[in-house]
Amino acid sequence: MRMEDTICALSTPQGMGAIAMIRLSGPEAFKIFNQVFTPFRKDLSLKTAPGYSMLFGKITEGNKTVDEVMAGIFRNPHSYTGEDTIEISCHGSTYIQEQILKLLIAHGARLAEPGEYTMRAFANGKMDLSQAEAVADLIASESAASHRVALQQMRGGFSEEIKVLREELINFASLVELELDFAEEDVEFADRQQLQDLLEKIKKVLKRLIDSFATGNVIKNGVPVAIVGAPNAGKSTLLNTLLNEERAIVTEVAGTTRDAIEDEISLGGIKFRFIDTAGIRETEDVVESIGIRKTFEKIEQSQVVLYLFNVESLVTLSGVEGQDFSEVIKNEINQLKAKTQGKTLLIVANKMDLVDIHSVESSLANLDADLLRISALEKTGIEELIQCLTAEVNLEALNSNQTIVTNARHYDALNKAFSDIQKVEEGLENQISGDFLAMDIREALKHLGSIIGEVETDRDILGNIFGKFCIGK
Repeated sequence: MRMEDTICALSTPQGMGAIAMIRLSGPEAFKIFNQVFTPFRKDLSLKTAPGYSMLFGKITEGNKTVDEVMAGIFRNPHSYTGEDTIEISCHGSTYIQEQILKLLIAHGARLAEPGEYTMRAFANGKMDLSQAEAVADLIASESAASHRVALQQMRGGFSEEIKVLREELINFASLVELELDFAEEDVEFADRQQLQDLLEKIKKVLKRLIDSFATGNVIKNGVPVAIVGAPNAGKSTLLNTLLNEERAIVTEVAGTTRDAIEDEISLGGIKFRFIDTAGIRETEDVVESIGIRKTFEKIEQSQVVLYLFNVESLVTLSGVEGQDFSEVIKNEINQLKAKTQGKTLLIVANKMDLVDIHSVESSLANLDADLLRISALEKTGIEELIQCLTAEVNLEALNSNQTIVTNARHYDALNKAFSDIQKVEEGLENQISGDFLAMDIREALKHLGSIIGEVETDRDILGNIFGKFCIGK
């Protein structure tokens, strides 16, 4: 990215709408815009307009008016990028958007690359690297929780914690390294006990941040929930009810669902990814067998498994060929428990509207399991099911405004910093020399600094981070 260029791009979504916004930023922004823009008020001009003001005028190409626009004026360093910036609000015609961009490029601007505006904000000290990444998360947020976490990080909550840790560690590192200049005199400027106390404090904070990634990953990417059970248990009906749309085909024919159907919805501010799977049963149908195999693959990939069974079968099938059907369901539940170690398994009795509760009560009790009782078709018991699902996501840290790590790059850096701090502790215990202690402290500082960009960051890493942004941001 050539930082000396003046760049332009559409910053609202592609396509036609009521209005569109084009952003122009860089050292020649006002010069370029002045060649195509004329304010309607003769006593106003781009040259004299103060920052944080709006000008109403027209964009022209020669004697032809392209559009009447509002131009937002932001003078450096008080703009998103830290540069002179103009935000042009025009009518949302795709033709108008293209014509304005062509005019700006013809007068010296170039089209911005993905993430270049935020890259410039980072380079000009308007935000650190973790805040810049939070901008992308904020744009991509699809639930109240992911929006809240991204907004907190963009405001610098996570950055501040890392900066405090680095400053305290830098102070001790400087004392340890000062000792190296007086190696022959065998003096200690850094109190080893205070350093030990500091390391314990840093480890505690790092451990909390590392542990928060489990929650953060769920908030950012959603909770994968597999809906499993025998054919005709009502899995597709439940998916349609949760999504409030006819997403999956529902028939009375067993084995209708032969492939996994996935869709997402926000429940209680958390994004859930529901997966309707093929019914589990013995079958000679090749296609259905493949679907059942995929069912077990989806169970492996899920965090929550909803086992659905048709409560009506407890009445209609029990006694057939001398079997108690509750024992069949009980065996299926036990098999699922073995396959879902470390996951949440919710047992759901469906089609409660089709039975007399008294006729199945003893059979349900025989299952020896905590049950949710619903009718997916009649939409009864669904609120209780949703409450159980949202309870599986630990939002205590979010509700108490604690920092939650959602970025895999940050998670990796925190783990490496934690490992380096442990090495420093081991060095203190073994009374190794200050130069080796200093090396491990520097490594910890490097990994912490890589999170917020306070060390020299590899250009490939920056390219990877900002390349994921949309053009115009």
